[in-house]
Amino acid sequence: MTGSDAARTRAIVVMGVSGCGKTTVAGLLADALGGRFLDADDLHPAANVAKMARGVPLDDADRAPWLERVAEALALGGPGTTTVVACSALRRRYRDALRDGSGLDLELVHLAGGPDLLERRITSRTGHFMPPGLLASQLAALEPLDDDERGVMVDVAPPPAAVVRAALAGLEALPRREDPTRA
Repeated sequence: MTGSDAARTRAIVVMGVSGCGKTTVAGLLADALGGRFLDADDLHPAANVAKMARGVPLDDADRAPWLERVAEALALGGPGTTTVVACSALRRRYRDALRDGSGLDLELVHLAGGPDLLERRITSRTGHFMPPGLLASQLAALEPLDDDERGVMVDVAPPPAAVVRAALAGLEALPRREDPTRA
């Protein structure tokens, strides 16, 4: 590791629809990188959680304060730290809000899987507020990464350890920037 690598601030957003494994992969990725893990679901206002639990999709007005909280949490990492957040970040404007709100140049890991696999995962998990009925609305809202976004897409069909290895390889292949903060 070079001196510039040691001082490098990293903000990695593991994104995708419900059931793709964001929390699992982001936690493992943070461990692999010696970084801090955040689950954006923990930052939702209670009203958002209640709305989703009733099967009602969030609108942009619901998401705005949540995205602000996530961006603030990303920014708390400080110089030379790595923060990995599990966050749906389905649309470009949400990713821009995270980038602009945190002042950091995000690295994105888009976890992708087929609808059947995602639905099986959602229906088999317990204790989560997101009902299977919202998967279709999330898939409809999902905007793939644009060419100017620094990120990789990773298939979630393999076991989590393999998904993390693919994410690490993809992130390593991204062009590095000298100063990851945005002035």
